[in-house]
Amino acid sequence: MKPYLDILKLVWPLALGMVNNALMQFVDRAFLARESMASLEAALPASILAFNVLGFFHSVIAYSGTFVAQYRGAGDARMCRMSFRAGTFLALASGALALLFVPAGSAVLELFTANGEVLARELSYYRIVTAGGVFLFLQMAVTAYFTGLGRTRPVFWVNVAGNAFNAALDPVLIFGLYGCPRLGIAGAAYATVAATALQWIALAWLARGVGNGERETGNGERGTGNGEREDGHETGDERRDEVPSRLASNVSRPTPPTPTPPNPNTSPLISLILRILRYGVPSGAYTALNLLSFTIFVFVTGRVGDVAFAVSNACFSVNYLLFAPMEGFSIGAATLVGEAQGRGDPDAAHRAAMRTLLLGVSFVAAISLAAVVLSRPILALFAPKGAAESAEFLSLGTTLFLWMAAWQVFDATDIIISGALKGAGDTKFVFWWMLIVAFGVWLPVVWIVARAGGGMAALWSTMVVYVVVICVGSLIRWRFGRWRRIKLV
Repeated sequence: MKPYLDILKLVWPLALGMVNNALMQFVDRAFLARESMASLEAALPASILAFNVLGFFHSVIAYSGTFVAQYRGAGDARMCRMSFRAGTFLALASGALALLFVPAGSAVLELFTANGEVLARELSYYRIVTAGGVFLFLQMAVTAYFTGLGRTRPVFWVNVAGNAFNAALDPVLIFGLYGCPRLGIAGAAYATVAATALQWIALAWLARGVGNGERETGNGERGTGNGEREDGHETGDERRDEVPSRLASNVSRPTPPTPTPPNPNTSPLISLILRILRYGVPSGAYTALNLLSFTIFVFVTGRVGDVAFAVSNACFSVNYLLFAPMEGFSIGAATLVGEAQGRGDPDAAHRAAMRTLLLGVSFVAAISLAAVVLSRPILALFAPKGAAESAEFLSLGTTLFLWMAAWQVFDATDIIISGALKGAGDTKFVFWWMLIVAFGVWLPVVWIVARAGGGMAALWSTMVVYVVVICVGSLIRWRFGRWRRIKLV
C-alpha cells in the first residue's frame, strides 16, 4: 500500500492542478454561453487551434522536466539546474516563434468557419492567446523544473491562485463590469493570458532558492545541507513533499549508467538544449499532431448544425474535466519512470508505471460513471433558454455523454503509458504510433461517416475506435520493453 501512497503524494497536486485548469475552461465556457451562443461556438475551435500552435513548443519545453527527473535520479543536482535554464531559454525562443503562426492560424479559421459572427470571435480569441504564448512557455519551464524534482505542491497552489484570478477577471472583462469595456470572448482571452503571466511570476520567484546551497555528501552524492540527498532518498529528517526514489522498490540501487561525455566544442548548456530538442521535438510533434487531428474532427462536427455543434463543444468541455486528471497521472508516470531510469533501475520504472496506471484507471472509471449519472444537470448549465432548443440540446448531450464514458478507461491507459514511455525517452514511438492511428485510421473513418451523412452521435462514436486502437499499441510497446535500453543522461 505504501508505494501507492507515495505515488499519490506526487500525483495528486498534478491531477488536481489539471482539474483546476479544466474547471477554468469550464467556467470560461459557462460565462461565454451567457454572453452569446456565437461566443460558445467560437471558444472550442479557437482554443484548440491556439494550443495546436502553442502545444508543440509547450511539450518540447515540458520535456526539460524529464531531464531534471533523470538527473535527479542520477544524483546530479548541477545538471538539474542547468536543465531548468535550458527550458527557460527554449521558452523565450518559442515565444518569438509562436508569433509567426498568428497569420497562418487566422487563415485556417477563415477557411473552415462559415458563420461570420462566430469567425470574428474565433479570430479575436486565437490571436490574443497565441501572442501571449510566451507566458505559457515560461510558466511551463519552471513547472517542469519543480515537477522533475518531485516538488508538485507549489505548482498546484500557484495554479489554483492563478486560476482564481482568471475566474475573477473573466466576468469583469467579458461583460464589462466596474467600468471596464465589454470585450466578450476577447475578455476571456486577456484574462487567460494575464493569469498565466501571474503564475509564471509566482513560480519563478519560488524557484529562486530551489536547488541552491547544495553540497556533495561524503560518498559523492548531492546533498542540500538539511538532511536531504538530491537523489530523493531520506538521510534523516527529510519531510519535503517530493516523492523519494524508493517508490517502486526497497532494494539497493543499481549503479547509474555512465553519462555520455559532452562535445568539447559545445558549451554544456547548448549541448543540453540540443539533447532536450532531440527527445522533446518528437514529444512536441505528438502533442501538435494529436491536437491537429482533434481540431480537424471539431471542424467536421461544426458542419453538422449550430445546435449540435454547441452541444458537442459543451460535452468536450466536460470531457476535459474527466480527462484532465489523467494528464497529471501521465506527468507523474513520466517523472517516476525518468527518475528510476536516471539511477539505472528499469524494473523500478516498470513497477512505478503500472502502479500509476492502476490508480489512474480506477479514478477515471469512478468519475466517468458519476458524469453519466449527472449528465442532464451538467448539460443544463450550457443549454439555451428556448424550450425547443433546450430539449434538443439535452437529448443529444445525453447520448454524447454515453460515448464519452465509453472511451475514458482506454484513453486514460494510453495517456499514462505514453507518459511513462516519454519519461524513459521513447518519444519517437509515441509520436509515430499516434500519427499512424490518428491520420491513418481515425480521420479516414470520420471522413467516411461524414460523407455518409452521419450525425453528431455517429461522429463521436468514431472516437472509441481511435482510442481503443492507440491504447492497445501503447501497451504492447511498453510490454516489449525497448524503452529499458534508452539512456538520456
